[in-house]
Amino acid sequence: MAGQIEARIQELGLELPEAPKPAGSYIQHYQSGNLIFVAGQIPFWNGEVKFQGKVGPDFSLEEGQEAARVCALNILAQAKDALGDLDKIKRIVKLSGFVNCPTDFDAHPKVINGASDLMGEIFGEKGKHTRIALGAGSLPLNVAVEIDAIIEVE
Repeated sequence: MAGQIEARIQELGLELPEAPKPAGSYIQHYQSGNLIFVAGQIPFWNGEVKFQGKVGPDFSLEEGQEAARVCALNILAQAKDALGDLDKIKRIVKLSGFVNCPTDFDAHPKVINGASDLMGEIFGEKGKHTRIALGAGSLPLNVAVEIDAIIEVE
């Protein structure tokens, strides 16, 4: 049975992907006390890498925001894998977003807003978080965006 948060995700017309498995020598999430640290998530959707290329020359700002939304859904899939129930989330504490872009690109915050806004749509006040948005010359698998998270749980 889906909890309130999963019902909200469905109400928004979204779905959670399968939680991606680690692609290297790391774990996807770790709980320390009441915090869960979610490893960087890329726009990977049920086994398929999406949005390969740079925001600016290869993808529009809006497409970059969509890539960030996919990353955010993967973060939530990892949280569900860790917790079993997204209703245990007390607050999204921090997102760290990286945008694959040219050196003259300056709209990193607008791209990562795709993930931040989605957290707000899903969690309301509990979705408001601190954040960093940075540009990167390249990202793993040449994806457009990568985002990690710190989440407070009950």
